Amino acid sequence: MGFPATHQPVPPAATGRSRWGGSLVAALLMTLMLVGCSAAAAGLNSFQSPDGRYAFLYPTGWTRVQVSDGPQVVFHDLINSDETLSLVVSEVTPDRDLSQLGSAVEVGETLRRSVISPEGSGRDAELVEAHQREQGGRTYYDLEYTVHLADRDRHELATVVVDRGRLYTFAASTNEARWNKVKDLFAVVIGSFTLQI
Repeated sequence: MGFPATHQPVPPAATGRSRWGGSLVAALLMTLMLVGCSAAAAGLNSFQSPDGRYAFLYPTGWTRVQVSDGPQVVFHDLINSDETLSLVVSEVTPDRDLSQLGSAVEVGETLRRSVISPEGSGRDAELVEAHQREQGGRTYYDLEYTVHLADRDRHELATVVVDRGRLYTFAASTNEARWNKVKDLFAVVIGSFTLQI
């Protein structure tokens, strides 16, 4: 699975150290944490919806594409144009939360059948992994798929969340041949999707 592991807290500095030594250790730890954070976000730009409702990161060098009758937001890589990032917003019953739509596996299978590889689409998809996470007081389902087409195979990561009668499905997709090169980047991008208000 391409999603990053949860970081464990750094234990406090051992007692009995000199004030200067403790400060030095704290400064070094802070520096290492900042370098790690900036490295994780290196090569990423931020996007926020005009209404301020949601935000996410997308890779530098990708451009937004306007589409009609499709996803609300689409980005693609300028060099590898079949690498895409999309956000689909669907209406659901206003009083329903994500767990009422089903477990992570159930929702992942529903999306597989109805969106990723509906009957007659010529695509055959498999849900590789599905898990639930909590972020900002909301439940997200993180999903991973392999998609088989007649001429190539693809890999996709997605996250779904429900808020105020809307189901947000945020997904990143690439050719299987490039999956190992971009899976960590895609995991950061997908995990960056947040609802702001």
